[in-house]
Amino acid sequence: MAIGSKELAPVELDTYEDTRLADELKKAKEELFNLRFQSATGQLESHGRLRAVKRDIARIYTILRERELGIRATPAPIEVAAKTEAKSTEKKSKAKKDDAAVVDAAPAVEAEEAK
Repeated sequence: MAIGSKELAPVELDTYEDTRLADELKKAKEELFNLRFQSATGQLESHGRLRAVKRDIARIYTILRERELGIRATPAPIEVAAKTEAKSTEKKSKAKKDDAAVVDAAPAVEAEEAK
């Protein structure tokens, strides 16, 4: 892979939603600002990190632009899928509770019928 962060590889960035990409872009810009400040004051230890952060920013901008143009697909929102899954799980647990209540009530009904 080219110079850059391993966690910001294009394959990884494809799975991120636009809001998360915007957050990553903001973090990268802040890091670039801090690195430039360190460079100006003579405190920068890793000059290669400047180049890597610039490339990360370029990658994020490229993916955002490709999504605008329709070249690259936007991933399905994970939150919606998680909410749907949570609702179905909630319904299943509610159904199990209802079934358990029916099973628990069955001996009581039989006892009343026997009287």
